[in-house]
Amino acid sequence: MPSSNTIPTGQANGPADGSDPSTLASAEAGTGQRGRRIVAVVLVGLVLLVAVFAAGRLTAPRVGTPSNVSAEAGFARDMQVHHDQAVEMAMIVRDETTDPEVRLLAYDIATSQSNQSGQLFGYLNEWNLPQAEAEPSMTWMSRPTLAGEDHSMEGMGEATAAPAHEPGSPMPGLATDEQMAELRTLTGVDAERFFLTLMIAHHKGGVEMAEALLARSNYGSVVSFANGVVLAQTGEIDLMERLLAERA
Repeated sequence: MPSSNTIPTGQANGPADGSDPSTLASAEAGTGQRGRRIVAVVLVGLVLLVAVFAAGRLTAPRVGTPSNVSAEAGFARDMQVHHDQAVEMAMIVRDETTDPEVRLLAYDIATSQSNQSGQLFGYLNEWNLPQAEAEPSMTWMSRPTLAGEDHSMEGMGEATAAPAHEPGSPMPGLATDEQMAELRTLTGVDAERFFLTLMIAHHKGGVEMAEALLARSNYGSVVSFANGVVLAQTGEIDLMERLLAERA
């Protein structure tokens, strides 16, 4: 008769189902390792997914971003050239006159338009577009407006007249190389008069370009920029016309 202290077979050496404890431990360890590997793979996948998404955000244009041949891109490129010449003219006359009012005007034009030129440069970078022209300058001004008006040709709806803004033609109000060279030869009142004459035409051309952009774009930041150009340069035209009249 078995003793009451006898431990049933299987209870002293392992689980009641007779399985080997070391085998179970190994299985549990293997399961844990597989779980950790799965988690690691998932985490790596998530990291790669985030990296790909971030790279796409950095390299791909946003939905609604202006294209390389849009009015906004053409305006940003052409107005940089336009503004840079205004800065150059302003710095020339500032060195060739002692008149405090003209010097202050020249300083204001040089600083404001150099800042705006940098802003236009920044727009193109933000849109992932090259700074170089994608097509002849002023091409964007020959295209239809948002209202559907076609300014590529003038006349009674006939495509027989000369283009209103021929691609590659000089920008409105831009001084010629000969005029810039002449400005450098002048001093005093002569320099002031010639500068004011050139800059009035230059500002009127800048306003024309800004208004052309406003007729072709509803892109918020560029529209605000163009409105600012119209407002500021219209005010400066009035001032320069007064200064020029005083030196007639």
